[in-house]
Amino acid sequence: MTSVTHSRGPQTTRARAGFTKGWWDRLPLLPALVFVLLVTQLPFVITLYYSLQRWNLVSTNPPRFVWFRNFVNAASDVTFLKAVANTGIMTLSIVVASVVVGGLLAAGLNRDFRGRTIARTLAITPFFIMPVAAALFWKTGVYDPTFGILGWITDEMGIGRINWISQYPKLTIIIITTWQWSAFALLILLAGMQSFPTEVAEAAEVDGANRFYTFRRLMLPHLRPFIELTALLVAMYVLENFAAIAILTNGGPAYATTNLSYYVYLEAFSAFDLGRASAFGMISLALAMALTIPMLRVVSGIFKEGGRA
Repeated sequence: MTSVTHSRGPQTTRARAGFTKGWWDRLPLLPALVFVLLVTQLPFVITLYYSLQRWNLVSTNPPRFVWFRNFVNAASDVTFLKAVANTGIMTLSIVVASVVVGGLLAAGLNRDFRGRTIARTLAITPFFIMPVAAALFWKTGVYDPTFGILGWITDEMGIGRINWISQYPKLTIIIITTWQWSAFALLILLAGMQSFPTEVAEAAEVDGANRFYTFRRLMLPHLRPFIELTALLVAMYVLENFAAIAILTNGGPAYATTNLSYYVYLEAFSAFDLGRASAFGMISLALAMALTIPMLRVVSGIFKEGGRA
């Protein structure tokens, strides 16, 4: 018993010393951790607190707790359900279109030609333009039936000047958002294409494989984690798309382009119903997490498999 006790003593002491040293090493990071928790989690707690109340700023009735009634009422809110459907449709369309357009641009720029650097710089420019500035430019310079480029093109084709924003509101949001995020997809997919081993492509060419076969059988499997990562990141950002909707369509007509982010804004700053807006914001957060967490696990699993290989 004595020998066992003496053998455990040094081990316990070393374990405690290692534990203490670990905490001392992490101590300088504690202020930053506290700051991050305050900035991110405190608004979440306050929003959750508001979501459990009936609180309208223009009502004479004082705020009172209704617990989960705001969440239950969301199931019968026709506009909220339409906003959920619009969010799903526009997000899926934008993600698919951005990956396809970005992939085509990356394939075209992943080769040697004169002016390649300038072409790449111009191709990624839309991603660095402020969303508000881009929406204002597209509203007047592209979609406007009198002064816009599309109006002039359709008029020259004999179709007439089309008011794109009023006639095809959802399509206008999808086009402008795809225009911005396809540049982001281009960055990731081009990096993936450049990481493809050149000796593999050369060996396939020696064996008589054409470019389409090489892309479908070799390049596309190599790009799979990059494509899924692009889809994940674009979906995360597009879920909160606000600027284009607010400037181009104001959510209309008849809430045709109102997504969850814009509907929360309407409830909070048009109807001044903080309780309902907070509840809808919590539901939006839950839906976003339900979408992104499984995708994030898939992407992380793919990269882990690639690292082991």
